[in-house]
Amino acid sequence: MVVVASFGGADHHPAWYHNVVANPEVIVQNRERVFTATAETLTGIEREAVWEARIAGAPRYAHYQERTDREIPLVRLS
Repeated sequence: MVVVASFGGADHHPAWYHNVVANPEVIVQNRERVFTATAETLTGIEREAVWEARIAGAPRYAHYQERTDREIPLVRLS
């Protein structure tokens, strides 16, 4: 599972992103499913590939990226 720390294209990361960077061991709830995971910010070629796939399926993220100079983090939960 990959989550996008877009914060709607704001100039700063959402608070939850800072929390998972500080403590990457997380509890995730996806509908009724609850599980523990480790959060990892994607970088480099892997991030680019996931980013392209994400904006292909949800073009709003490309718009969010246009609104800010920061690179929007992608966080893998595994």
